[in-house]
Amino acid sequence: MKKQNIINLIKYHVEKNEVAFRNEAIGIARYFDSHNDEQLAEYVMGLLSEANVYSPQSTSFDQGYLKPISLDKEEPLYLPVSLTEDIKGIINAINHNIGIGKFLFEGAPGTGKTEAAKIIAKLLHRSLLMVDFDHLIDSKLGQTNKNISAVFKEINSISNINQYIILIDEIDVIALDRVNTNDVREMGRATSALFRELDRLTELNKEIVIIATTNLFKNFDKALIRRFDSVINFNRYTTDDLIEIGEHYFNQYSKNFKDISKDMRLFKKILHLSKELPYPGELRNIIKISLAFSTPNDTFDYLKRLYNDLIGDLDQKDVNTLHTEGFTVREIEKLKGESKSSVSRKLTTMGA
Repeated sequence: MKKQNIINLIKYHVEKNEVAFRNEAIGIARYFDSHNDEQLAEYVMGLLSEANVYSPQSTSFDQGYLKPISLDKEEPLYLPVSLTEDIKGIINAINHNIGIGKFLFEGAPGTGKTEAAKIIAKLLHRSLLMVDFDHLIDSKLGQTNKNISAVFKEINSISNINQYIILIDEIDVIALDRVNTNDVREMGRATSALFRELDRLTELNKEIVIIATTNLFKNFDKALIRRFDSVINFNRYTTDDLIEIGEHYFNQYSKNFKDISKDMRLFKKILHLSKELPYPGELRNIIKISLAFSTPNDTFDYLKRLYNDLIGDLDQKDVNTLHTEGFTVREIEKLKGESKSSVSRKLTTMGA
């Protein structure tokens, strides 16, 4: 433990900065623990606990711009192999602790950008703090710039920053192209302020890890892109990836529905026939809703709903059209709610 730690404690106490004081005290406790003085470490943590200053992912951050994000009830995240390898690389880079800690996740909504940030935090056993934009953007001239500076000042006040990951979700809110004629001048200044703070952040503390996400990468200021150590594109899902992910979600959610008849072959065939499968976030919702809205006494109703959501107009299609799409007589029976003999008779009549 250094003299600076004691000075920081006094400074933060005088300033009534509870977040920084708590983090400094926790850092001191960890120092004692790492030097085989577990009893003193436990005593310090006990004092913090009794004072209601310390709790995991403390809501003390709610007083500023950083909001703790719960990681306890996250659903499984299914990613293509290429994205999985990128996430492993990010974890390796952070663990190497060589100052590579700013990452930009770009891609369409529902591709798993925010969820991936949560997974990284869990795998690194870190807490996740998200920048709250609710009070960041201000209509008053120059106030947004000041708020941006306050955000980074708050980040820099966290003494044990290596126990956290900072998430700037949808950073495009303050990162528009400064030369875009559609951009308002005030937001252009805000983007410039963001540049300065990101540059200073690297100079002040190489242990800080920031993950930013954006749905509007094409509108990004190129100078801001250069501030990140790595840009990960989340739009890299093949049709086979999405079908496999859909299968995972179906297996996960269908367990809760006792009245359905699972038909994975027909389920996957519907996904294959979709002209453009949605990204995982939307696909997950479509599968959940198809199951949740299904009629209890119709065990295949969820497949009809899935067909309508992904392909459309099931009621308007005759058995011959469905047969042309590649469905068997038995599958058409399930989709149309007609008997197998009726479907066969219609196909024969139509010359199928």
